[in-house]
Amino acid sequence: MSDITSPKPLAAHIREDGGVQTILEHLTGTAKKAQQFGNDFGNGDFAYACGITHDIGKFSREFQKRIWEAGPKVDHSTAGAIEINKGLKDMGLLLAYCVAGHHTGLPDGGSKIDTCDESTLYGRIKRKVPLYGDFIRDVNPECISIPSRPNLIPIQKVGFSLSFYIRMIFSCLVDADYLDTEEFMHNGKITRNQGTAIELLIDKLNAKLSRFGAPTREINIKRNEILSRCVNMSANEKGLYTLTVPTGGGKTISSIAFALNHARKNKMNRVIYAIPYTSIIEQNAGEFKKIFGEENVLEHHSGFEYTDSDEISDEIIQLKLATENWNAPIVVTTNVQFFESLFSNKPSKCRKLHNIANSVVIFDEAQMIPIQYLSACLRCITELVANYGCTVVLCSATQPALGDQFPREIKSREICEHIDEMYSFFRRTQIKNLGILSDEELANRINNEKQILCITSTRKHAQNLFESIQEDGSFHLSTLMHPAHRKAVIKEIKMRLKDGLPCRVVSTSLIEAGVDVDFPVVYRSVAGLDSIIQAAGRCNREGHRPLDESFLYIFEPDEKYRNHMPAVLKRPIDITHSIERLYADISSPEAISEYFLQQYKFTGDGLDAKHIVSQMEDGVLHGMSFPFSQVAKQFKFIESDTYSVVIPNTDESKELTERLLVGESAGELLKKLQMYTVNLYEKDYKSLCGIGALVKLQNGTDDDGIAILSDLSRYHKKMGLICLENGGEAIFW
Repeated sequence: MSDITSPKPLAAHIREDGGVQTILEHLTGTAKKAQQFGNDFGNGDFAYACGITHDIGKFSREFQKRIWEAGPKVDHSTAGAIEINKGLKDMGLLLAYCVAGHHTGLPDGGSKIDTCDESTLYGRIKRKVPLYGDFIRDVNPECISIPSRPNLIPIQKVGFSLSFYIRMIFSCLVDADYLDTEEFMHNGKITRNQGTAIELLIDKLNAKLSRFGAPTREINIKRNEILSRCVNMSANEKGLYTLTVPTGGGKTISSIAFALNHARKNKMNRVIYAIPYTSIIEQNAGEFKKIFGEENVLEHHSGFEYTDSDEISDEIIQLKLATENWNAPIVVTTNVQFFESLFSNKPSKCRKLHNIANSVVIFDEAQMIPIQYLSACLRCITELVANYGCTVVLCSATQPALGDQFPREIKSREICEHIDEMYSFFRRTQIKNLGILSDEELANRINNEKQILCITSTRKHAQNLFESIQEDGSFHLSTLMHPAHRKAVIKEIKMRLKDGLPCRVVSTSLIEAGVDVDFPVVYRSVAGLDSIIQAAGRCNREGHRPLDESFLYIFEPDEKYRNHMPAVLKRPIDITHSIERLYADISSPEAISEYFLQQYKFTGDGLDAKHIVSQMEDGVLHGMSFPFSQVAKQFKFIESDTYSVVIPNTDESKELTERLLVGESAGELLKKLQMYTVNLYEKDYKSLCGIGALVKLQNGTDDDGIAILSDLSRYHKKMGLICLENGGEAIFW
């Protein structure tokens, strides 16, 4: 037991003004907040137990020397893990993951034979840490009352369910820890706005819809029927739903109407709208902000993370506190952000997870979930629905036939009715296969059209083709253009289409989902059936032209592009060819369903390519040893590492960049610079570094890849960032 005789209080935090938060005050404040968060999924007592023990290591003489006299760093997390494991028997080990990792991240479980020198949970609970015995005067783990089992419906082999449960309790703890620290460090002066009540958001949506009046055009009448159906179905109980709406059917507004009304009926906290593409998130979020008010819509996608350490400074804590914890009524995010957070082990990413509980989660373009992670993602969805009070809506024009892929404990319900009839009504385009087209022939076809969209599968093809088309009214879209640039170009494209001006667009696949454009003619490089149908949705979208005059032309690119086509694209193309032989109309719901069923059949075990589900399931067999850190490294939606490059080519981006370079605090600046940032694959990033075109931030490393483009001649006013020829054939999306 320690022997602290100093008259100074046992401090958890000290403010600049000399104010002291005692350890007991911090433990109690954190525990109560964690309990409140855990109550959203019926497990508040377990979250409280983590909160009341997480910082008992701060009772040590060594930590008090650290905080009062700037002494050496001290491991103060392990002590709580040791005590909660010892005091709470079977559940103690599960909760020990949360306490041990509340600064550094959830550790791997390891093995019972691990030594104290290893970073696994089994290793850490064997460590000799600074004596912290004085905690017993204030906190006695034996007095913590928790049920013998968590409030949990075990799915299949239980292991995945338990690992997911640990993450959710961990989220309650780290968010509560951050919020309690924030409250003290700012002396209660920070007020967090939780946004407008769901009821009032519905009023805002209805006010928006009422301005359209009674629809008169046939297409708008049908869209209104879909909207009404969604509102009517929202009265049902929580669960898993599909929303199958053909392109052009207005599924974005219909889905948010379902979600808000469903949230009101079932007393749910928020709506989370997950989108596959970072490149179009600003469009959807922007539309929601116009309807519901900017203060009610949190836009959150890939940004810059702060490192986690066992003894983080107050300054870093404040930067991390600025990171979204999704405490907003409407959250618009990406599939990458959503699922990588659910498989992350880091506090900065896991902090928001508990706020997913009791939410309506919409996955727009559900077919875009990477097939190699499909099993893992569907298990997450299953857990959210079965154990965390969520309703999940899989929303798509090409519904990916996932029914048999879910565990038997969960069944889906379709929101819309008469799907075949709807697809027939909304069919606006004929699909025609042209075979191989050279760049020269393709460019000639594009130049002969006044308004045309051509979608390619690779960045090199898009750039080469764009350079061959006429300058007047020509546009290029890709993720090598920063978001502000893309947004401006899309706005001009829509204006020219509306005004009947020349508009020839070469784009990568980013335009296929969520970008509402209407071209008379569309060309699409050969792709999977889902991509083809999404491309068709950009042709004659509003039905202003007869069906027999509206074509989506499928073509095979030159051999030089086919030879470099990534393997991830080849199997969907082969399956699409087989669908073409089976169905006269490959855009029919039956053809789409068969396409996805064949994909799942031929992929087999590849639906869990990295064995993420099985690793977590097997954790129960290995002494509750779950590989949290290992899985976090394995689970990457974008397999190739990407590096962020800031493009200072506007007055605002230049000013923000200059402030960054002179050492101003990076947190808020980097958030604002996201609109001027391009993400590069490793080859392209290192090639540009090699020719001196990039300046790395002083606090940046090759691992985080945050850099600034110093050679602005490499940023083309129409094509965006120009990478070197040997930079590789990365996929655009």
